[in-house]
Amino acid sequence: MVLTLKKLPATRTIEKTKLKKIIMIFITQLIYIKEGQENVFHQFEAIAIPTIVKYNGRLLIRIRPDNNSIIENNIGNPYEIHLVEFDTEQDFDNFKQDEERKKFLHLKEQSVASVLLIKGVKL
Repeated sequence: MVLTLKKLPATRTIEKTKLKKIIMIFITQLIYIKEGQENVFHQFEAIAIPTIVKYNGRLLIRIRPDNNSIIENNIGNPYEIHLVEFDTEQDFDNFKQDEERKKFLHLKEQSVASVLLIKGVKL
């Protein structure tokens, strides 16, 4: 018996690429602000949040938790929590490289102490 191996057509690679592109990604951020820099942070957000839509993204929820809303905490209270979705990883990368947003990154640097960013997909 003779076994013949066939090379997969190039369209298989394209199909895999297309499949990869349709997987939405979700970004959760816990944002910690430097004391007294809330207004500066709001100035940055006024630019950054509307830019999300430009890159096939959606701000799903934006929370400013207070002490009464936290049940247990081992990492400190974030100033805000954002959940954002993008159609693709490339859309998220393009958002981060947006030239207009980059002009205002100094506001983020001035106001944000740290960010815990969690990237995931819907199961």
